[in-house]
Amino acid sequence: MKKNQWALITGASAGIGAEFAKQLAAKGWSIVLVARREDKLQELKKSLEGQYAIECHYIAKDLSEPTANQEIFSYCQSNNLKIDMLINNAGYGVPGDFDAVDWKTHQQMLQVMLVSVTELTHLFYPAMKARKKGFIINVASLAGLVIPTAGHTLYGAVKSYLIKYSHSLHLEAKNSGVHVTALCPGFTYSEFHDVNGTRSMVSQMSKKMWMTAEDVVSQGLTAVKQNKPVYVNGWRNRMIANLVKILPEKLVRVLMSGSIKKYRKR
Repeated sequence: MKKNQWALITGASAGIGAEFAKQLAAKGWSIVLVARREDKLQELKKSLEGQYAIECHYIAKDLSEPTANQEIFSYCQSNNLKIDMLINNAGYGVPGDFDAVDWKTHQQMLQVMLVSVTELTHLFYPAMKARKKGFIINVASLAGLVIPTAGHTLYGAVKSYLIKYSHSLHLEAKNSGVHVTALCPGFTYSEFHDVNGTRSMVSQMSKKMWMTAEDVVSQGLTAVKQNKPVYVNGWRNRMIANLVKILPEKLVRVLMSGSIKKYRKR
C-alpha cells in the first residue's frame, strides 16, 4: 500500500471503523469518514489530522437513506477525492424474531448492510479498476459462515451474502490490480452489542473468544494487501468456521444450541 492515497470508511465514528481510520492514518493515508454522528466524526477528524498530519474529510450521512450512497460518491467527485481503498464497515444487529420486528426496521438494516455496501462498491470500483489499483474490504462476520440461528434473523443471512459477493468480485478483479476481501471477525470489543442491547448477554462469554478492534483491523489490512478473498480473524474463529464445514449440521446444532440461546436475543 502506498502513502498519500485516499481511504473511505463507513461506520467510521467508533469501533472497527474508527480503528481502520487510525491505522491507515498512521500509514500516511488520507481519510474520508462516513457515519451518522457528526459530533463523533468531527472529533475523530481533528484527532487524526492533529496526530498524523494527514488530510481528513467527513460526510455525515445515514446509510439507511436510499440517496446517501450517491451523495457520498458525488461529494468525493466534487472534491476530487480519488478513493483507493473502500472499507464497507457500517452495520448493526437487529435482535428479536423476524415477525416481532417491524418491516421499516428490517428494511433500514438491509439498506445499510446489503444495498449500501453493494452500491458504494459499484460506484467506486470502476475507477479503481481503470487505474489498475485499489483495495475493497467488506466487513462481514463469522456469523456468515456458521449455521443459521433463531433470532437476529437477517444478520447472518446478510453477512453470508457479503462473503459470497466479495469472493465473486475478488475473482473478477484479481487480474485488474484491485484487491477485494471479505473480513470475518467474531466477537470484537466495540459498541456493537451496546447498540443492539445484548451487552449483558455477551459479557458472559469467555474472554478468550473476544478480539480487540486493533487486532481485527491490523489483520484485515494485511489480508487485503495479500489479496485474500475471505479472511476469518483469530485462530479460534477459524477453527469454528472449519469445524462447521466438516461436521454434520445436526451435530453442530447440538454443540451450539446452548451458546445460541445465551447470546441471541429473542
